Amino acid sequence: MSDGRLLIAVAVDRDGHIASHAGRALRWRVFDVWPGEAPDAIYTIELDEHANLHEWHVQAYPERHPLHAVNVAISATAGAGVIKRLSARGVTMLTTSEPDPEKAVKAYLTATLPDGLPHDEHSCGGEGHQH
Repeated sequence: MSDGRLLIAVAVDRDGHIASHAGRALRWRVFDVWPGEAPDAIYTIELDEHANLHEWHVQAYPERHPLHAVNVAISATAGAGVIKRLSARGVTMLTTSEPDPEKAVKAYLTATLPDGLPHDEHSCGGEGHQH
C-alpha cells in the first residue's frame, strides 16, 4: 500500500456491484484516494467490447490501456495473464468476494479486503484465450 495518492479502479456490473471477471469487464469505477481521506468516486471508464482486458492484452501492439493509469484494480476474479500484464504496467490487480465497490476500496485501504473467488480459465477461453 502507498503513503501517497492512489487511483483505484473497481470493475462494476450494470447493477453497480463488483463485476465477476476483470478480463471481461467493460465498466470500471475509479476512486481517488488521498492519505487520511475517504475514497472519492471520481469517474467511470466505459470500454468498448474490443477494449476489455482479454482483447487488449493479446494484441500485438503495446499501446497503453486506460487501466494502465491506475495504481490498483479490483474485481471478483482475474486470470494470471491479466494480473501479469497489469503488473508489467505498474498496476496491482486484486480480487475480492466483497460485492460493494466502495466497501472493497475501504477494505483494501485497511488491509481487510476479503479474498476473491477462484478464476475459471475455461469460462474465458482458457489459458491463451483461444479467440
